[in-house]
Order: sequence, then C-alpha cells, then structure tokens
Amino acid sequence: MKFSKVVLAAFLGTLIALLINFFVKVGVITSMISSFSSDSETSTVVKPNSVLYMKLNYEIPDRTVDNPFGSIDFGSMETLESTGLNEILRNIEHAKTDPNIKGIYMELSSIPTSTATLEEIRSKLVEFKESGKFIACYGETYSQSAYYVASIADHIWLNPEGMLDLHGMASQIMFYKHLLEKLDIEMQIVRGPNNRFKSAVEPYFLDKMSEANREQMNKLLGTVWGQILKGISETRNISVDQLNQIADNLELMTDAKKALDYGLVDQLYYKDQVLAELKTMTDSKDKINAVNNENYAKSYKDKNKSKNEVAVIYASGQIFDGKGDEEQNIYSENLSKTIRKAREDKDVKAVVLRVNSPGGSAVASAIIGRELDLTKEVKPVIVSMGNYAASGGYWISAKGDYIFADPTTLTGSIGVFGTFPNMKGFFNDKIGLTFDVAKTNENADFGSVAEPLTPFQYAKLQENVVKTYDDFTRRVAEGRGMRQSYVDSIGQGRVWAGADAIELGLVDQLGDLEDAIAYAVKKAGLSDDYKVVELPKTKDFFTRLMESMNKSDEIDAAVRQKLGVYYHYVEALENVQKNTGIQARMPFDLIIE
Repeated sequence: MKFSKVVLAAFLGTLIALLINFFVKVGVITSMISSFSSDSETSTVVKPNSVLYMKLNYEIPDRTVDNPFGSIDFGSMETLESTGLNEILRNIEHAKTDPNIKGIYMELSSIPTSTATLEEIRSKLVEFKESGKFIACYGETYSQSAYYVASIADHIWLNPEGMLDLHGMASQIMFYKHLLEKLDIEMQIVRGPNNRFKSAVEPYFLDKMSEANREQMNKLLGTVWGQILKGISETRNISVDQLNQIADNLELMTDAKKALDYGLVDQLYYKDQVLAELKTMTDSKDKINAVNNENYAKSYKDKNKSKNEVAVIYASGQIFDGKGDEEQNIYSENLSKTIRKAREDKDVKAVVLRVNSPGGSAVASAIIGRELDLTKEVKPVIVSMGNYAASGGYWISAKGDYIFADPTTLTGSIGVFGTFPNMKGFFNDKIGLTFDVAKTNENADFGSVAEPLTPFQYAKLQENVVKTYDDFTRRVAEGRGMRQSYVDSIGQGRVWAGADAIELGLVDQLGDLEDAIAYAVKKAGLSDDYKVVELPKTKDFFTRLMESMNKSDEIDAAVRQKLGVYYHYVEALENVQKNTGIQARMPFDLIIE
C-alpha cells in the first residue's frame, strides 16, 4: 500500500509539472502570436523631433535573429530588445538623413559584447555626427565597454551617485586539470607540430597559463586596450598615459565627481535632469518622442529593385560538421549550400563573407573553404571579419580576394589540436562500471572512451593532426601569397588582434562590413546599381517558434539571462565535451573584463 502511494504521488507530481509546463508554453505562444500579429499589421511612424533611443544592454549578434524565446525576460515575461549589429548600423545611417530624427540618445551601463562590435557601432556614430545632429548619453554607471561607445557622444551624463569603471583589460581562462584528476579522467591530447600557442588544450593538463599563452595574451590585450584608450583619448582630450594612471589607481570607482573633473563626463545629472535637457534639445514641450532600434527598423523599407546583388553571407558561431541551426552556429552542410546558391545565382555579382567565428571542426572548415574557392573562380569573394575570425574561422577566410578586419578582431590562430577523453578510471574506480569488448580487427574499438589510446592509435592521430596543420598553413600561404614556412612562424596557434594581423599580412585592410561591401561593389564593377541581400535567409517567426520549442532554446535563454556574464563558465564546461576530435579552434574561451 505504501509503495502504491509513493508511485501515485510520483505520477501526480510528474503530471502536474507537465501540465504547468504546457500551460506556460501556451501562454507564451499566445502572447507572442498576439504581439507578432499586431506588429505585422503596422509599421512604426516616426514623429517629428524624435530621438533614436539605444540601450544595447545585451550580447549583440552580427545579425538580427527572430528568436521567439531569446528576446523574452523569463522573470517578468516582458520582451527584450535583441536587434543585431546589421540593423543597428542601418538605423544610424538612416537616421543621419531622416528629417524626423533630431539626434541619438543612449542609455548605457554595460554592453556584454566583444570589442570589435563596439568598434563598428562607435565608428558609425562618428559618421552620424557629420550630420550635425546630436548624440547624448546617460548612465547610472558606465562599464568600460559602455563608456568606450559613450565617449563619442557630444553630451555624456553620469548619475551623481554613479561611477565610471575604468580598470584595464584582463582575460580569465578556466582550467580543468584538478577537476579531471578528481574524476579520474585523462584527456589525451595531440597538437600540431610546434603549436605552442594552441592553448585550447592547456586547461586539461595545466592549472595556469603557459609562458607562450601568457605572451600571446599580453600582446593581444595590450593591442585591444591600446585601441580603446586611443579612441577615448581623441574624443575626450585626455592623454593615454593619464587614462592608464586612472585605471591603475581605480580613481573613478568611488566618486562620480572625479569623472567630471577629469573631463570624462560633461555633467552629473539625475534622470529628471537628463529628460529636461532632452526636451530642450528636441524642442519638446511635453513628452519626448523616442523610438528604439527594433521599432525604428520598421519605419523604413529598402525600395531598391536592382537586379545586381551583393550577397552578404553570415558565418557566425562555432564550426560543426553536418546540418544544424545556422542562426546559432556554423554547420558545414548548411553554409556550403548557401555559398553554392550564391555562386549559381546569376543576379549575385559578388559575395561578402561576414565571419564571426572562433573556429571548430577542421573537416567542416575544409568543406566550407572548398565552396568558397569555387565561388572565387566566378565572382569576387570579399571577407569581413567581426569579433572573431580565428582558427577554422581564418581557414575559411584565407583565400578571400580581399580581407577586412576591425582593429580589435581576434584572428589568426593557425593551428590544429585533437582531444580524446580516457574515462576508464572514472568508470572503473569512481562509479564501478567495467567494460569488455569483442572485435574483428586490432583497432575496431578505436575511439572508445572506456580505454586509453594505444601507442599505435596515438601515433596515427598525431599523423592526422600534422597533416591537417600542413593543409592549413599551405592554404594560408596560397591564399595570402606567402611562403609556407613564414605562415608557420606566425601560426603555431597564435591569436592576433586585427591591428597586428595587418602588419603580418593576414588581413589586407582595417575596416568594417560596410567597407567590405563597398570594395566588393568596386571589384564587381557595379557602380551605384546594386542592392545588398543577406544570406542565409532568416526563417519566419512561426518556424523559429516551433524550433525553439522543440530544442528547448527557451531554457537556455532563461539560464543565460539569469547567469549574465557568468554564463561563459557554463559554456566553457560544455566545450569540454564538445571539442573532441580534430579541431581548428581558437586556443581559449576568451572572457575580457
């Protein structure tokens, strides 16, 4: 009887949980359908004397993706803005000549995205200022990333009780050595010849950075930090040396007035004072007309009917074999198909490959690279590098006709590694599992995690890695017109910032996506008769909704929101199990704070 009660209670508990989950999903779907229907029926009307309002308090993707659950705050069930970099830049460009837009108003605190994205937004804001319209920014506090963007503004306002966090840059790397020892798991590692900078494998057998990795990190951080300081110094008229001194002494952490004294902000204002200023600046008597990025993008449409197309193909995320969600990561079969269609489309006169990837599968990178090589034979292929174009991301970029990178793009990482876990100790000694095997051939059980690699198997893997590294360096040498020995000397897994990569010949010019498009237009001889199309085509709202439901993206979105910057630690642990096999991937999970 007692057993029956326990079973019944368990059954009822499971049933209730399923019902709650069902009704929550139904409620979310109903809300979304209602919102989507109303949005699709009307477009935004921008009133005279409006401001373009930007908050940017999210990880900005290269491209706006209509992710039904990624834009929901699961605490309040409110919709969050998640406009991609492509629409943010288009909005700023359109606002320059929009007679109804008086200026741009930003509320910035922290922008949890990489420096190259911030660089492109900041550069676009510089162009906007040429229109004579104002840019104003307010923050209760400013992180370094937020202040870097804010520093371009005509008016920078800080809350009197707030602070400006200027402390320098650091990269924190998680090491798993002691965890694996406690679990009795051995990560068997092979690296390309002399790939001493290919440090993605170091967390498995070290508990701190190697000297080679520390060398590359110091160089990388120094270049990126120097770019940030240079920008702030030029717009705020304060020397780089003084900015470094402020950062070293954490001088702005305790007193907002010091930021005013140093000239880093223009006024210490509370929100009501900010609103009063904005009313004056926009000639508003009552309510300030503000339109955010998401809604502003709906206020205008591209009416270009040209038959000549420049295809911008987005390659964002880690690189995996086969098929998958191409709006989250790069999958060889998906991206190859997109490139092939662009190559065979007679209306497409040039291709701009927008790469934002730390790399991944070496085989997948080679497959994608082949499609790009074939495309290059019939039409120009120009590369635009975003936050990352490293390892596999550089593999697919290397043979482009011309390569653009932002000064703070992380690129290079020309190297290869393989990781193969041996979990025999964990299975046998930690949880009491043993295995036996029957096989037809000597190495039929190769790849099993229940046994360590034999010396013969390890030698074969090393041979594979050496060959893959040779293929990688040869590809770069052919694409960049270099000696293979020189590529090896600047390769060995080392990551470079874009500003350094141009001096090494790994990229051709510092510039953003718009620069790459302009070059592609010129290369294809299109003059002004062209239009830009973005590929792969985004999926419709309801397709994305069903996919999100099936793949539980809503759970991942909720976890990401709750953990914030700490979500990177979860991703790092996930990569322990993902990055097995032969990889062309950036040598660390970079967290710059």
